[in-house]
Amino acid sequence: MGDPKKSRRKWEGPGHPWIKLNLDKEQALIGKYGLRNKKEIWLAETVIRNFRHQARSLLALPPAERSVREKQLLQKLYRLGIIEKENATLDDILGLTEESYLERRLQTIVFKKGLARSIYQARQLITHGHIAIGGKRVTSPGYIVPKEEEDLIDYYPTSPFKQTPPTQQGEGNVQQA
Repeated sequence: MGDPKKSRRKWEGPGHPWIKLNLDKEQALIGKYGLRNKKEIWLAETVIRNFRHQARSLLALPPAERSVREKQLLQKLYRLGIIEKENATLDDILGLTEESYLERRLQTIVFKKGLARSIYQARQLITHGHIAIGGKRVTSPGYIVPKEEEDLIDYYPTSPFKQTPPTQQGEGNVQQA
């Protein structure tokens, strides 16, 4: 069964890691999304590969069962925000790339909302506990943000980055010149 403290690896690395085309693509993704290492890319590739595999396996099912499961899978991907359209098809799932998954990471969304000046600062703000979703602190930059939580992303209430309204201290201490 395995040790409950040691979780299973969630990603599969590349079959041949030294292909220059793949190395260049991975390096560009690391820079664009501010990733810590290539394991984060491989995780996104694995998750998208599994969704595409589910979509391909649906094609072999009988039509009645296929429509039910297809609807469930499409709703799940729409709730996560990986698919843009609510009335998508299996072809949209088969056309997913790892970038569609990386766009839904908390780090990317914090940067795109303007809470951080750079993608790297967004990662730092999250890991240091300055970002909250619905008032609850989230310290994982790789957290996949569902569509309904996207509008709830803000600074943590006690964070020094949170803009506080200006107080009226010092108004009575103005000296006349």
